Amino acid sequence: MNFRPLTNEDIEVFSETISTFFKLMTRRPAEVRTAYVLDGPVPIIWNDFNGIIDASSGFRGTISFSAPRGLLIEVLRAMGESQHSTENFLDVVGEIANQMSGRARKHFGESLDIAPPRAFERTNLPLQASATGPAYAIPLTWGMFEANLVVHLDVLARP
Repeated sequence: MNFRPLTNEDIEVFSETISTFFKLMTRRPAEVRTAYVLDGPVPIIWNDFNGIIDASSGFRGTISFSAPRGLLIEVLRAMGESQHSTENFLDVVGEIANQMSGRARKHFGESLDIAPPRAFERTNLPLQASATGPAYAIPLTWGMFEANLVVHLDVLARP
């Protein structure tokens, strides 16, 4: 099977989706900055909490969201949630990764199979790179916090 790396148009879909998520869920849009290519053997930016979706079928790789505890406290407050527990932080990063994957599925088509989200704290890093193309970090600022969406996908090249 031949795979292709992501295009600028593909990356733009993720940038728009993360901005829309924050605006809809918190009524405050995130400031999404320019995506850039990550280097390294495991090209992921790890923060306090991380949500990851694995892609398969005509794709291989991951979509992940990485955020600090402070950002997640503020997101939970904006959503009306008063319990700021580790469990709730994990739920939020998993849900954000899931939302990003759902939008990717609309862009790429139904052949994008996505697994349920995995969420974990920084101390537990079970990820191995399954895509071979470049990984893109999409940094964002929301309030005084910075977070990152990392898209590391290979797409099946159509003949």
